Amino acid sequence: MGTSVNIIVGSHVWVEDPGIAWIAGQVTKITGETAEIQTTNGKTVNTNLSKIYPKDTEAPAGGVDDMTKLSYLHEPGVLQNLSTRYELNEIYTYTGNILIAINPFQRLSHLYDLHMMEQYKGAPFGELSPHVFAVADVAYRAMINEGKSNSILVSGESGAGKTETTKMLMRYLAYMGGRAATEGRTVEQQVLESNPVLEAFGNAKTVRNNNSSRFGKFVEIQFDKHGRISGAAIRTYLLERSRVCQVSDPERNYHCFYLLCAAPPEDIEKYKLANPKSFHYLNQSNCYELVGVSDARDYLNTRRAMDIVGISEKEQDAIFRVVAAILHLGNVEFAKGKEIDSSVPKDEKSKFHLQMTAELLMCDSQALEDALCKRVMITPEEVIKRSLDPLAATVSRDGLAKTIYSRLFDWLVDKINSSIGQDPNSKSLIGVLDIYGFESFKTNSFEQFCINYTNEKLQQHFNQHVFKMEQEEYTKEQIDWSYIEFVDNQDVLDLIEKKPGGIIALLDEACMFPKSTHETFCQKLYQTYKVHKRFVKPKLSRTDFSIVHYAGEVLYQADQFLDKNKDYVVPEHQDLLNASKCSFVAGLFPQIAEETSKSSKFSSIGARFKLQLQSLMETLNSTEPHYIRCVKPNNLLKPAIFENVNIMHQLRCGGVLEAIRISCAGYPTRRAFDEFLLRFGLLAPEVLEGNYDEKVACKKILEKKGLNGFQIGKTKVFLRAGQMAELDARRAEVLSGAAKCIQRRVRTHIARRHFIAVKKASIQLQAVCRGNLAAKVYGSMRREAAAIKLQKNLRRYLARKSYNKLQFSVLILQTGFRSMGARNEFRFKRKSKAATIIQAYWRCYRAYSYYKKLNRASVVTQCRWRGRIARKELRKLKMAARETGALKEAKDKLEKTVEDLTWRLQLEKRLRTDLEEAKAQEITKLQNSLQNMQTKVDEANAMVVKEREAAQKAINEAPPMIKETQVLVQDTEKINSLTEEVESLKASMHSEKERGDDFEKKLATAHETNDEKSKKLEEAEGKVQQLQENLKGLEEKLSNLESENKVLRQQALSMTPNNRFLSQRSSKSSMQRVDSAARTTVDPQSTMSTPREFSEVEEKPQKSLNEKQQENQDLLIRCIAQHLGYAGSRPIAACIIYKCLLQWRSFEVERTSVFDRIIQTIGHAIETQENNEILAYWLSNASTLLLLLQRTLKASGAAGMTPQRRRSSSATLFGRMTQSFRGTPQGVNLSFVNGGLNGGVDTLRQVEAKYPALLFKQQLTAYVEKIYGMIRDNLKKEISPLLGLCIQAPRTSRASLAKGSSRSPVNGAAQQVLIAHWQGIVKSLGNFLNTLKANQVPPFLVRKVFTQIFSFINVQLFNSLLLRRECCSFSNGEYVKAGLAELEHWCYKATDEYAGSAWDELKHIRQAIGFLVIHQKPKKTLDEISHDLCPVLSIQQLYRISTMYWDDKYGTHSLSSDVISNMRVLMTEDSNNAVSSSFLLDDDSSIPFSVDDISKSMEQIDISDIEPPPLIRENSGFMFLLPRVE
Repeated sequence: MGTSVNIIVGSHVWVEDPGIAWIAGQVTKITGETAEIQTTNGKTVNTNLSKIYPKDTEAPAGGVDDMTKLSYLHEPGVLQNLSTRYELNEIYTYTGNILIAINPFQRLSHLYDLHMMEQYKGAPFGELSPHVFAVADVAYRAMINEGKSNSILVSGESGAGKTETTKMLMRYLAYMGGRAATEGRTVEQQVLESNPVLEAFGNAKTVRNNNSSRFGKFVEIQFDKHGRISGAAIRTYLLERSRVCQVSDPERNYHCFYLLCAAPPEDIEKYKLANPKSFHYLNQSNCYELVGVSDARDYLNTRRAMDIVGISEKEQDAIFRVVAAILHLGNVEFAKGKEIDSSVPKDEKSKFHLQMTAELLMCDSQALEDALCKRVMITPEEVIKRSLDPLAATVSRDGLAKTIYSRLFDWLVDKINSSIGQDPNSKSLIGVLDIYGFESFKTNSFEQFCINYTNEKLQQHFNQHVFKMEQEEYTKEQIDWSYIEFVDNQDVLDLIEKKPGGIIALLDEACMFPKSTHETFCQKLYQTYKVHKRFVKPKLSRTDFSIVHYAGEVLYQADQFLDKNKDYVVPEHQDLLNASKCSFVAGLFPQIAEETSKSSKFSSIGARFKLQLQSLMETLNSTEPHYIRCVKPNNLLKPAIFENVNIMHQLRCGGVLEAIRISCAGYPTRRAFDEFLLRFGLLAPEVLEGNYDEKVACKKILEKKGLNGFQIGKTKVFLRAGQMAELDARRAEVLSGAAKCIQRRVRTHIARRHFIAVKKASIQLQAVCRGNLAAKVYGSMRREAAAIKLQKNLRRYLARKSYNKLQFSVLILQTGFRSMGARNEFRFKRKSKAATIIQAYWRCYRAYSYYKKLNRASVVTQCRWRGRIARKELRKLKMAARETGALKEAKDKLEKTVEDLTWRLQLEKRLRTDLEEAKAQEITKLQNSLQNMQTKVDEANAMVVKEREAAQKAINEAPPMIKETQVLVQDTEKINSLTEEVESLKASMHSEKERGDDFEKKLATAHETNDEKSKKLEEAEGKVQQLQENLKGLEEKLSNLESENKVLRQQALSMTPNNRFLSQRSSKSSMQRVDSAARTTVDPQSTMSTPREFSEVEEKPQKSLNEKQQENQDLLIRCIAQHLGYAGSRPIAACIIYKCLLQWRSFEVERTSVFDRIIQTIGHAIETQENNEILAYWLSNASTLLLLLQRTLKASGAAGMTPQRRRSSSATLFGRMTQSFRGTPQGVNLSFVNGGLNGGVDTLRQVEAKYPALLFKQQLTAYVEKIYGMIRDNLKKEISPLLGLCIQAPRTSRASLAKGSSRSPVNGAAQQVLIAHWQGIVKSLGNFLNTLKANQVPPFLVRKVFTQIFSFINVQLFNSLLLRRECCSFSNGEYVKAGLAELEHWCYKATDEYAGSAWDELKHIRQAIGFLVIHQKPKKTLDEISHDLCPVLSIQQLYRISTMYWDDKYGTHSLSSDVISNMRVLMTEDSNNAVSSSFLLDDDSSIPFSVDDISKSMEQIDISDIEPPPLIRENSGFMFLLPRVE
């Protein structure tokens, strides 16, 4: 609170305003205890100094996230801070460990997604921005670490967002302790799915909220010892029963009544329902529908939710029958009967509704009428039936309706709890309390009394918790707090609940006396509490009373207190419904034991609620509480509207201002040492220059200013109320004096600058005058010299002009004669060159035609020769096929294939013949045209020769006439005639030239047509070559069929021993085609033995071959399990595996185990392996082997086109042997087998791989991706702890800034300490890169690893920056910028080969940091920020950074308010377009490459000179691995 000590003229203050609660202003005049204040709206206000509060002019533009950080902790400061943050969509704010949540009335989905939950998981409280997840995380962590139950109390008035906040808490707790689904649903899902059911039967429209919860709810989530959710239970409190019968306009009854009236037609017909206006319990208000809500759709949703919760179809039908019965019961009206004080149904309509009620409840209608209209009194002598008058019967009807509805609601809660299930062995729980806030209306009845009683209990618990937190804070800081008083509301609680004189006790006492009325009850209250300071008796009412609660005085109307407090079931009602034929209805009213009914005393709503509240408080007292106060910003339920008066009322009712008062009773202002020095260090500069400890420096400043009562803690300075304002006033005086000094120096500087400017101007003026005089003298001298020079130049010009004219005439004559001779010589040379070109083209064409003719002849000869050989082979196959009937199918296929080949060959010959004929015709045409052109050229040459002779003759005749004689007339005539002849010759020559040009054009077109035809010829030759390749493929297929034919022949031989001649003949034919190197073939004589001998001979080589192969595989596996190292940049293990698999033909067999063993070896080597050396070794080998397989293997097409033949073991073995006799496979050259591979893998032909080989390739791909992911994740784990330290500069740096340590010689060492964390990251990256390079990991994979690692760094740093306001400062931006420079330097040293585009992945954090460190932010426009400075950042991200920014170094402001408002408009448009508005980044953990990417990025690998390791070098089975020496 302000005082006359710290409020001076010019101080900025807050003053009360009836319209907006508090308004800012400036003190203009102080007279005694009265101050005159000029407010921001232009008004002048006079008020007492004790009613104004100082305003913090240096508060951050975006507010503070914790109220305890406010310089002035008072009501206007709190309100201004909440308003500022609400404008920036910051709806959460801390007050210590209390969370204030303001309802935004709009969807902010980015605040509650899974990524946000991951950010708050395990984060220390207060480190990130305020959030409901932070409160839930603190509760969960405290339960896990301390083993103590926790509770979260969510309170607020109707419409403040309590239910939504509770849902978010449930989501987070389920995320942290989620268990496996029970019947497809988790506990959290079941609790949330119960909400539609509870809302349908427990929520209603009120004046303040369209979906107001009319009951309290406490959800207990139970956890096992491992922190997993093991069960849950829902407890409800104080359902508003009176609403069933009484509804005020414009409110509604419970939703379920309107939902049932909007049910499908068959349900309405079944329950005999109609429009809600026709029912008495619903038509008391004129509101029947809600805007934007469909009751019909909600009815179906409620039925669906009932199915999910576990309520059967039969039970649902019974529930809605009861609801319909209540509606019909409300329409039963009574009139006076024939007897005195009796009542009967009023009319036929009432009788109909009475009958429908009886049918729906499945009871007797007459019994129902008697239960409503009569009472049974049992005396020792007799049983007396007493009739009720119409008014009493109506009260009985309403009581029955309320009782039925209350029992129905309790049954639903019990059913939901049994569906969810509880864990009896649970040791700890987290309770979430969603309960009504403090209520004060124009008419306050028994419900408001109970609600406010609840809030008084919770407020006492809240005050004790806040006081406890204050004590813990003071104890932690080791300061004295013994004299701080504690505000308690125990007197109000004693007034309400104390026995025997409390209000509830008096109310129960009044209810037990039949003749008591509300007037007698109030008189009893007036007499009992006439001197109680919390009880107020109104002057003008006899049935009202007031209670002064912690949130203010509330006037209660006691008219219906007695009726609403009675909680007993009329025995007639109990007996009637217990006897119902409907088991569900009878279950709601179970039979009460006679002993219990006799021993039971009077029960009331108030007494029962008091017991429930005591049980709740015991539960809360046994847990560690956490508080969330929900606030409704306006009554219009619209976003971006902040009503100050309304919110101040809610803060008082929520106890937030009470908590502030508790804080103000102690030390409301707390500042960390570095922040205190930064703000008030200028009050004692000598302290900062003295290099004192921060704690000592703060104490010296306070002592110098003469303040008393402050406390110095371990990390903070604690100031009493008003001391902060006094320090600010002293600080303002110092700053004012400094400003005056600066102004004085500036004025001196300006005057001196003006004097220097005048002096300089006078000197310049003198210099200009002297210069003008000198210029005039110089000008006269210059004109005289110029005249002399003009005369000289004119004479020279005239002489030169006459000479040039004579010279020009001579040159024209010489040029004419020389040009005529040159033109003649040029024409002759051009004609000679043209003739030479034509001859050259003709000779070229003739030679090319002859070559093509020879080429075609050789191709035809080769085709015929190959066809002849193929026919011979066909004849042999036909002969072999005729010898046995079993080969008929193979013979048919061969014949068909040969017929196709023959037909294709004939077609090719026909096409070739047609093509040759067409070519011959074209050649003939070209030759004819060429001869015609040659003839024309010869004629032209002859004419040219003739003309040249005539011209020569004319020239020879001309010289005798050119003599220096007298010119005669005859000579002139001859000259004219010669001139005419020359002109005619020129004309004829010009025409010949045109004809020659025409011939040249025709020749060019002929060349073009010739080129086109040659292209067509080349295309035809390409087609011929393709047909030849197809023919070769068919020949290969023929050879394969031949080998199968041999296998089948051997089978026939073993099965029919009589065909010895046939088998001998076939074996001889096969031996002729076997290579001479095949020494292991079966002897021809052995094929003539018996079947038993043949099988014995075959089994032995197969057995020995399998054993040998198994030994070789074992040796290979043992070898590759060792670290074999590298040959240059090639991994030896990968090359050895590839060579062995290729040599053993493992890619081409149908079944083998070598692939599985290799995969198992790799898997065992990397299993749970955190050693990056081993992982890098196997990544290098696996990627190299995968590259070799990718470039060698191709899928077998034949396996998919024809069904696989079933072969016996002997046939399979024989097939492998004969296949090996034919030579090396398609994919391997003989030079490879001999160790002489010259061209690398690309020189090999591809191998048709079988299924095991393709599966091996897929498994190897998966292991490459797995190893890559393990290496990447290992590096992430290594640098993650350092990233948390790199986003925020250490506090020591900011303190050193306050002390001005930049002038200190220790500054260099301090800078090294600051970037130590960044250097740790750089060191980890460098070591990691060296490991990958040492193990020859392909640079492509290294680039991918570091690209993803830098993306991870970008995501972590950027998200931390957006979630922690203390990181969005100017000095912190400089700190992070220096760290990013270290990373950039590392990328430069690593080169693009290994770092790649990793530096570009930091674009988000780089641009965000660039925004933090730029100057003059208010001058920047939105276009400059979003397009030039931060083009990558979204509007949401820019908005977040700009609103959280604060300058701790220079005190500058963020962007202008216009830019901020434009951003807010754009964000609103984005949210309307359903675009995700999340401002956080997601980490990409996918595999960013494919096998094709690896294959394209890696160079060819030459494996010909790889030396085998010593383990297998001397083994004879691996001799093929040795390089062959030429």
